[in-house]
Amino acid sequence: MKTSAFLYPWDVVGDPDAAARIADLGVQQVTLASAYHSTRALTPRHPATRIVTASYAAVLYPPDEKRWAGREPAPRRQKWTPGEDPWGVAAEALSDAGLEVHSWVVLAHNSRLGEEFPRTSVVNAYGDRYPWAPCIARPEVRTHLVDLAAEAATRPGARGTELESCGWYGFAHLHGHDKVQGVTLGEAAQYLMSLCFCAACAAGYARHGLDPDGARAAVRRALEPVWTGVEPASGWAGVEELLGAGTAAATLGWRREVAHGLQGAAVDAVREAAAGTPGEEGFQVLLHADPAFHRTGANVGVDPAHILSVADGVVLPCTGGDAAREAVLGPFADHRGVLAANFGVVSGMGGSPATLERDAAHAASLGATELRLYHAGLASDADLAAVSGALGRIAG
Repeated sequence: MKTSAFLYPWDVVGDPDAAARIADLGVQQVTLASAYHSTRALTPRHPATRIVTASYAAVLYPPDEKRWAGREPAPRRQKWTPGEDPWGVAAEALSDAGLEVHSWVVLAHNSRLGEEFPRTSVVNAYGDRYPWAPCIARPEVRTHLVDLAAEAATRPGARGTELESCGWYGFAHLHGHDKVQGVTLGEAAQYLMSLCFCAACAAGYARHGLDPDGARAAVRRALEPVWTGVEPASGWAGVEELLGAGTAAATLGWRREVAHGLQGAAVDAVREAAAGTPGEEGFQVLLHADPAFHRTGANVGVDPAHILSVADGVVLPCTGGDAAREAVLGPFADHRGVLAANFGVVSGMGGSPATLERDAAHAASLGATELRLYHAGLASDADLAAVSGALGRIAG
């Protein structure tokens, strides 16, 4: 199976050995971040640095001034990697090493956007804003994300793209100094805490037969037992238990309408932009996804049949046991398209490079057609050695 490793441009820029090191792992492709959220990243093999602090969500290339002139919100340029176009420099080095390069675009996950333009954020049932989570129902957010997808995906030299967070983001967030573990929020409570009640969503709920104020009050009532330590049933059944089947279905109907619209528009915009790029016929568009539609985050909840009618395929989170892989790959079994099984290979972040060969075989038996490895720039030497050995045995 075709295998791709995730990388940041700063893993390559300034390290003359990086591209060859990645090629020697046995991968055929690199998925290289072109638009990314804020992060603090280790660079364990870089000759000049050990820590990169990306202090805000940014593009890792020079944005088109004509496209964004006079517009707000607009993407911000990065400041932490040397050069005008870190993505382009890294992509060229990786291509010269014989690797196919695809872009990696993070969309609806942007704390800078929420801080500078608070109106763009998801607003929960209590009136709290989530600055990291743009509300994709807002017209200005959707326009921004669609244009960002088109530009960031189709960088010169890219043969395809992977769109992360192309849908609803919500409560869960790997935030600095998090203090939100005092009450256990299961999947159902996470959904309720992720519902947006901004003006655009209030109007959307009304079109789906809900009184917005009544729905907000219902969510708050439904969460009261959770704050006392009561855990509802897991999954969507828990949402229905907390909120009532009718109200739950109406909220999901609105969110499905919005997400489908964004996903279709973003993929169409990427394809249109790619069609105007010389030599980019067959440009592949994948979405990071989860088959349980009510889930939010980097792997957005999708409807399998819909998303594979829109995009060329999906990248699915497959780190964990057999049951976890079966849960995400199973719903796609009857649909055609690229199914890329994404495995964590950084032991310190919960990945299991030692079991990659066995886990990849299991994913293939469930229909996976490609592999993704997260993340070659963050992994230790020992982790990369385990990956290289596993890929060698898979290829042999």
